[in-house]
Amino acid sequence: MTTEERTNPAARLGFQPGQVVQEIGHDDDVDHELREAIEEITGQGLVDENYDDVANAVLLWFRDDDGDPVDALVDAIGRLDAGGDIWFLTPKSGRDGYIEPSDINEAAQTAGLAQTKSISIAKDWVGTRLIAPKR
Repeated sequence: MTTEERTNPAARLGFQPGQVVQEIGHDDDVDHELREAIEEITGQGLVDENYDDVANAVLLWFRDDDGDPVDALVDAIGRLDAGGDIWFLTPKSGRDGYIEPSDINEAAQTAGLAQTKSISIAKDWVGTRLIAPKR
């Protein structure tokens, strides 16, 4: 792990310069340092839900009361370029909106995604990397 990966959360998530990152589920409770770090690494602002092209990655902030996680993941898949990642960001245990890891895994499988890793990404958030299986 490089020094940048230890200190910059966006580097830990694997973002690269030039990537288009679509953000879904932005609200007042998101981690602004993480958002800024992603913009710094990619060299451009995050695009929102209204972006009408494909993205290299999707940052999906999701809380327990945001509806059906399967629906949110299926929508995110439709916005993703082939080979892109979805980072499913949920509140940590004990925080408002917490989602059980087993529920995340079940939603990912139902949506046709594979979970590769989960990491503590910010003070209040855990990130779960989801990928589409190779065809």
